[in-house]
Amino acid sequence: MRSIGTARRRSPQVRFAALTRSATQRRFLRAAGRCRGSRTLKGVRVSESVNPTARGRVAIIDIARALAIVAMAIYHFTWDLEHFSYVEEGLTGHGGWRIFARCIASSFLFLVGFSLVLAHGREIRWRKFLVRLGQICAGALAVTVATLFATPNSFVFFGILHHIALASLLGLAFLRLPALLTAACGIVVVAAPSFVTLPGFDSRWLAWIGWFSDKMPLSNDLVPIFPFFGAVLIGIAAGRIAVDRGLIAIMRGWNDRLARLRPLEFAGRHALIIYLLHQPLLYGLVASFALIAPPDRDAIFAGDCNKACLASQDAAFCAKYCGCAEKRLKEDGLFDALMKNDAGEGEMTRIRQITTACSFEAGQ
Repeated sequence: MRSIGTARRRSPQVRFAALTRSATQRRFLRAAGRCRGSRTLKGVRVSESVNPTARGRVAIIDIARALAIVAMAIYHFTWDLEHFSYVEEGLTGHGGWRIFARCIASSFLFLVGFSLVLAHGREIRWRKFLVRLGQICAGALAVTVATLFATPNSFVFFGILHHIALASLLGLAFLRLPALLTAACGIVVVAAPSFVTLPGFDSRWLAWIGWFSDKMPLSNDLVPIFPFFGAVLIGIAAGRIAVDRGLIAIMRGWNDRLARLRPLEFAGRHALIIYLLHQPLLYGLVASFALIAPPDRDAIFAGDCNKACLASQDAAFCAKYCGCAEKRLKEDGLFDALMKNDAGEGEMTRIRQITTACSFEAGQ
């Protein structure tokens, strides 16, 4: 009978076969590290080294997204103050505030394009993509329904979430194109509304495509494909360049240095839910304050009216004109709708008739 020690001894041929298999396994592991895909061998996982998302999130991207959310909250809070007549009417729709709003939307969409490359640059992970797309579409639908009840004359029919949903689908077609070609397409999309005017694009049925009309339909948030999809394409081009030149690894190297900004990083990872919640909370806050300390809408109307009137008329004319307009708007029940910037098309027609009549009376 063989002893245990004898039973464990292997012949030279067996030892040679074992060494050969080990060498083959080592060569396979080295080769798998250079190839796309993820495999397991004897319990050892081979990382997908060329996948830009294989080593986790890029903190600076999440932080940038969080800063965009903060900027959007500032803009929306100011919009709420305007809606309840705590600041002058039209403040957020003109000048620096208008530029601020467009920069916020563009920054969000740039990050959408950049993140699309990080998540699906090598291979579209359809399950993850469709789950995220479904969440965004649900959020967009919630915004439309909520604003349809809250501000029916200016409800959101194609806002930032609607745009992100459609842009995420369209962006897939550009993921593998040369970065410079994608960037060039983005520039064309951004510039097109400045050079093209088309009839019919002042209706809600077509306005979502682009700013191709001087008169766009009233909406609290309108982010059409032209020009804003250009920001997504430029983001895709930037992401493609960052991946191809190894910049993503450098950006991930900053993660530890940015540890103090973890609250912002967390907010950036959960930007969708924060976006959906922040405006109802801010709106409710301002609405509650308005019940306790309502704004003096008469004074605001007089100030805004005189400011606009004095640009072309003298003080005596403006005093008569503004007094007439305020009186008649209140008599017709249009004053609050005008001050809340929530007048419908029919109401706006009547308001224009009143202001025209008052202008005629003031000139007599």
